[in-house]
Amino acid sequence: MLPAMAGGTDDAQLMTRFASGDLAAFETLYSRHKGALYRYFLRQCGDPEMAAELFQEVWVRVIKARERNEPRAPFTTYMYQIGHNCLVDHYRKAGRSLTDGNGEPEASEIPDLLAEELDPAFASARWSLVDWEQGPADPAPGPEAANSVAQRAARLWSALEALPPEQREAFLLHEEGEMGLAEIATATGANAETVKSRLRYAVRKLRAALGDLAPAGSREALS
Repeated sequence: MLPAMAGGTDDAQLMTRFASGDLAAFETLYSRHKGALYRYFLRQCGDPEMAAELFQEVWVRVIKARERNEPRAPFTTYMYQIGHNCLVDHYRKAGRSLTDGNGEPEASEIPDLLAEELDPAFASARWSLVDWEQGPADPAPGPEAANSVAQRAARLWSALEALPPEQREAFLLHEEGEMGLAEIATATGANAETVKSRLRYAVRKLRAALGDLAPAGSREALS
């Protein structure tokens, strides 16, 4: 989950205060999570207008359910669970399925998840997608640098779009929401081992597509 900012109030406290009528608490929650939530939808559906509609629907549901909310899980898990349900509804209305089976490997194809080690640069799947798209800081960027950043972003988008929806969702929840396996499982209604296989398959495919642009170093190990 996203940690509370240093010296700030954690999400559970903010939600409790909001349920008691503190609108400033909601504004803090919204400001803290709006970017990641919108990018989650945009990268899932690829349509800015639809992403904005789904984004708004999540916050409407959070507001309506504020008095019934019990902080049994991190707010991000709760928020993305709503987001997942909104996405499922969107796919259903479009005559599609978020989990169509094409992204689920057969049991015989799933390697030993504990024994298999990923390339360290991809081990956590937590690339900073924002940094990836923007590229490294350049004190004097020129046209060539701008073109390079645009090409980098285009390759990332293309690689993400090529993933099966359920693998892409697992990756985005881990990246954008900074959620662990158990939290993703709760948000999506899948079990942790299924989430782990989806995430590993997603990372493997992204590594194949973007390996020459792999981010340097790695973050915390996949847990």
